[in-house]
Amino acid sequence: MSRGGFLTTMNRVARDAARVQRQAARAAVTAARAQARHVAGMQKLAKQQYLEARAQETDDKNDELQTCLEQLDGVLAATLSVNDAIDFQSLKSPANHPGRQSFRPPVHLAEPTPRPQTAEFTLAVRPPTFLDRLLPGSDKRYQQRLAAADARFTAADEAWTKAESVRRAQLETLRLEHEGSRVAVEQHDRQVDDFARVYREGNRDAIIAYSTMVLERSEYPDGFPQRFRLTYEVSSRRIVVDYDLPGPDVVPSVAEYRYVRSKDSIEEKARKPADIKERYTDIVASVALRTVHEIFEADLGNHVDVVVFSGFVDAIDPATGTDIRPCLISVSATKQAFSALDLARVDRRVCLRNLGAQVSSRPEAVQAVRPIVEFDMADARFVPEVAVLGDLESRPNLMDLDPFAFENLVGNLFSKMGLETKQTRSSRDGGVDVVAFDARPVLGGRVVIQAKRYRHTVGVAAVRDLYGTMINEGANKGILVTTSGYGPSAFEFAKDKPIELIQGGGLLYLLDQIGVKATIVFPEEGSVASA
Repeated sequence: MSRGGFLTTMNRVARDAARVQRQAARAAVTAARAQARHVAGMQKLAKQQYLEARAQETDDKNDELQTCLEQLDGVLAATLSVNDAIDFQSLKSPANHPGRQSFRPPVHLAEPTPRPQTAEFTLAVRPPTFLDRLLPGSDKRYQQRLAAADARFTAADEAWTKAESVRRAQLETLRLEHEGSRVAVEQHDRQVDDFARVYREGNRDAIIAYSTMVLERSEYPDGFPQRFRLTYEVSSRRIVVDYDLPGPDVVPSVAEYRYVRSKDSIEEKARKPADIKERYTDIVASVALRTVHEIFEADLGNHVDVVVFSGFVDAIDPATGTDIRPCLISVSATKQAFSALDLARVDRRVCLRNLGAQVSSRPEAVQAVRPIVEFDMADARFVPEVAVLGDLESRPNLMDLDPFAFENLVGNLFSKMGLETKQTRSSRDGGVDVVAFDARPVLGGRVVIQAKRYRHTVGVAAVRDLYGTMINEGANKGILVTTSGYGPSAFEFAKDKPIELIQGGGLLYLLDQIGVKATIVFPEEGSVASA
């Protein structure tokens, strides 16, 4: 090859190599750009997914908040679609309870396995034949095989005996457990039947237990304590309930959650104080109406004419830092008046006001009202039975007092409670009037107190008479005290008037507070006991 041809060839090779390098460089740049675009895309996707996740987290918080508010708003509505009456049959053991089934042990325990038989082992040992006997020792070997077969049989029989003993023991254990379960079911069912019977007969403790079960079964949203105490007054056919309300913090303090992208944070929008007050006031009203509704609706035995509900809340006094338990709402309702309500449509606060309820004007600030009925005064079991039996001789029976002594007792009671009293004889019904003066500013004024030493339920006529006396005396308040109790019409008449009705249990309570121990033992039928 000439020198010129060689140089031409080398130049071409160099150009080709340079072209390949340029192509490789361009490919590398293209790949790098593609990789950068891929990384950027992944970063963008990751960022988008992150933002979507944060937005979803915000939505979830708002959904949870909305669910909470819907539950709070539906406290009353939730019970209206439920039958609150308790079916006594439902308290019995279910049909599929083992104690209601016939005894059926497992198959492997029901029947014993066949006991080993000697023939099963010895028949397998073949006696020596004529030819076998020609050999020395054949009979001896046969006897050895028989002995070995007998030994195997003995071992198998002993194993079977032990297994059978275990089987029988396990079978007996299961049988005894089933029998115990059957007896327990029968005993439980008898208790339910006895409970249903005494409840229908009007037994006081059974009515209290039944009504307690009704309220315990009521399902509230989270944050509701659902603690209460309940008593029943036989004479007035009245149930008194002290109920624990949730605190104002049951209303979420957050109105809305928002995701702020620039800060990458989920921020809270505070709920307005007016909205918290509005919602909490509605919750307090709803719990009161719901409880009264549930007791009346569940009254299968028709034992309850009046329900008194008082709602309390555990709080801290902002002025002193001490624990307090103010009453935020108190309402007394008769079954007749309550049955006329359409709770699905009422304005709850207007409804309670129409029922004569005492409702805190600022429940969110735990501002208290006075309970319509003090629970301890409503519970006729204030003096324990054992204590009454223990010192019955030292406790005067109020029913044994003459009208003048009973008049003095009532007058002294309210004098020691801080009232300035003056006793006057009423000519209208032979009762005792005590005209008293409460010296407290604003809350005080003239008070008329009338006492009824009755063994029978006090009707509405006595309350009307007291109201008439109040008007004649220009009194601010009236108090009617009786050794017995009041009928529903009496409570209905007094509900929207400045009248307080104190029953026998309440009178004993007030007397005990001033150190006077007394009893109320009604005389036999046919004797007279009234003042």
